[in-house]
Amino acid sequence: MKLCQGQIWKQGGEYLRIVRLTRTEVEYKSMTSLDTKDGKHIRATKKAFCRLLKDATLMQVAKAKSAVVDPVPADPQP
Repeated sequence: MKLCQGQIWKQGGEYLRIVRLTRTEVEYKSMTSLDTKDGKHIRATKKAFCRLLKDATLMQVAKAKSAVVDPVPADPQP
């Protein structure tokens, strides 16, 4: 299972949105409705969060940001 910031999972009658993702911890928001955005923020280890998502359904995939960087020449030519 690949976790990304911004993913929304449906678990029973509640929605779980990943707010912050680190190497060992997940901060997520538990909501009963996606329309109101009311809910509570919860912190859990990645292991505990993955156990919570065992029977959950992924609702939305977060869009990856890709940055395009123009290379800068080392020696500008005159």
